[in-house]
Amino acid sequence: MVDYAEGSGKQYHTGVGPEDIGRYVILPGDPKRCEKIARHFENPVLMADSREYVTYTGTIDGEKVSVTSTGIGGPSASIAIDELAKCGADTFIRVGTCGGMQENIVGGDIVIANGAVRMEGTSREFAPIEYPAVPNVEVMNALIHAAKSRKITHHVGVVQCKDSFFGQHEPEIMPVSYELQNKWEAWKRMGCLASEMESAALFIAGSFLRVRVGSCFLVVANQERAKLGLPNPQVHDTELAIVTAVEAIRELIKQDREGK
Repeated sequence: MVDYAEGSGKQYHTGVGPEDIGRYVILPGDPKRCEKIARHFENPVLMADSREYVTYTGTIDGEKVSVTSTGIGGPSASIAIDELAKCGADTFIRVGTCGGMQENIVGGDIVIANGAVRMEGTSREFAPIEYPAVPNVEVMNALIHAAKSRKITHHVGVVQCKDSFFGQHEPEIMPVSYELQNKWEAWKRMGCLASEMESAALFIAGSFLRVRVGSCFLVVANQERAKLGLPNPQVHDTELAIVTAVEAIRELIKQDREGK
């Protein structure tokens, strides 16, 4: 492959090198969210700011950890995890937002994915569609334990991943409305908890790269509750999802040190 970084020792898109990041990395979408997450680290330092990729590195319990934004969607998320893995990171937690799909999922809740519907394009360039998009069980269990220990209202299940935000919210105006609406109904009937845009790509890329990946999300709102005339609060503060991820990393650090 061509060295587009021209011998700088830094990754072309993210702008980081092996010395810049820790083994454990939190992956939000929004670059502006990185500073907020980094405040949970000890002695965070801005390491890179390139395109949609902003990276801070600090420590948690004496272990070097990082946060790198990925932007929106699977393509940029897969670039981030690939370049960070090349720099030595091996444990990733996606922290983002989602829209609830089941009636019992309310804005402000946390969703932890135990699998992702691959209704997006990026993961298809890694693996055949028959290969499942699933998180690393250690990371998933650490997220569940973190949410339980903090008494955070959370749900564990499959999330749906797509490429078009407005294809989800206005499927009836799309030329392929017949497919979008029918499949949405199928995901709901199968018990899919929420819709988002990155986990399928990250889970599949993580499987290929042999790194650990998990994800948790803030439920911003639930369009299905709105359709039914049920209360549909909107919540945009991602702090509970961030806390869940940080506590999960703290537990993973402890487990890894103990060799579990």
